[in-house]
Amino acid sequence: MGVGISLSSLSSAVANQGGIGIIAANGIGMIEPDYFKDGRAANIKGLRSEIRKAKAQSTGIIGVNIMVALEDFQELLKTAIEEKVDAVFLGAGLPIKNLPVAQLREAGVQVVPIVSSARATNLIFSMWKRIYHDVPDAVVVEGPKAGGHLGVAQADLEDNAFSLETVVPQVKEALAPYAEEFGKPIPLIAGGGIFTGEDIYKIMKLGADGVQMGTRFAATDECDADIRFKEAIVACSQEDIGIIKSPVGLPGRAIINDFLTSTTERKRNFSCPWQCLAGCRAEESNYCISMALNNARKGNLKSGFVFVGSNAYRVSAITSVGELIHELRQEYAAALFADKKTIFTEVAELAARLRHEYKVTEQRARELKDSYLQALANGPIPDTIASAKAELKIVNARLSHIQHAITEKLSEVFQDSSQQTANS
Repeated sequence: MGVGISLSSLSSAVANQGGIGIIAANGIGMIEPDYFKDGRAANIKGLRSEIRKAKAQSTGIIGVNIMVALEDFQELLKTAIEEKVDAVFLGAGLPIKNLPVAQLREAGVQVVPIVSSARATNLIFSMWKRIYHDVPDAVVVEGPKAGGHLGVAQADLEDNAFSLETVVPQVKEALAPYAEEFGKPIPLIAGGGIFTGEDIYKIMKLGADGVQMGTRFAATDECDADIRFKEAIVACSQEDIGIIKSPVGLPGRAIINDFLTSTTERKRNFSCPWQCLAGCRAEESNYCISMALNNARKGNLKSGFVFVGSNAYRVSAITSVGELIHELRQEYAAALFADKKTIFTEVAELAARLRHEYKVTEQRARELKDSYLQALANGPIPDTIASAKAELKIVNARLSHIQHAITEKLSEVFQDSSQQTANS
């Protein structure tokens, strides 16, 4: 979401509604007054404070998102472990080496890598298996329609081969052998461009166990950002949303404003408080991204910008977390009903076929019976009667096959409905 957009207020509100509330750790120390004196210490202090506030406001699930590329990644991860958050979400890099897995397990902290492909998933899980004799607890698959930094090259953003709908089944397949070997379910959470409850239903039909949503929750009352940040999301058009080249070397999706366009037009005087991101090229990009995102958090969009997903232009109003989740649940239920209605139509068509086959079979059986009785009266049973009996057997087998098909379809409908209802 950016710097300081999802802190204790938003995360606790989501957790109170039954979701997983996520605190974003990147640049979190900027909410502290001493950040410019000691950024590392301020980040630890800010993260610890926000975790404690979130837990005080909710008994639900609270997690922390930590970018692997952060210079203080290890310190932030250690803080999350010490505060016993429920889960850590690790992206912007591959969370493989030098991880305190034993401490994570001892503290009961679930580990959830953020990936963009089955290849990255398999690499992370295979290395974990080799190094730690363990595997992560879930994965977030983030597609190219997400906001913020993207794990897909800019040239591939419109390629269907990298779409969320394509990648989710691939990652699901990649996870299966690890789930079987380690004897535990490994949930797949899909994110990037998810906007409605219908979107949630569709991606879950493709294998996702849950979804990650950012932009819509950034435009809620409980979001920790300034009201002007939220209003910028509501006011943006589809044409305002574009791809930028971030100082960290990754493409990112944001609302293009005067601040971003001016970075290429003139030299800007700025300074980074410290090298918070490995490999950041602030001088080449003409701005410090952490400072720009923090300015946006405070509502100063002349000196910052807003990261958003591809569907941000569809946000029409600022709402509460509770109202948003209620809306999503209603849309999900409507999509579920519409889908089941389609399946029941298919079942009705099968039933019509069955009725037709039954009538044909019944008529043929009467004909065979009459022929059989006539043959008995006239003498030895001719070969034609034996042939007719064989034909009757085939017809009955076909009838049985259709009955089985209907039973399977109904079982699929009710089982899927039960699972989807539980997930919702």
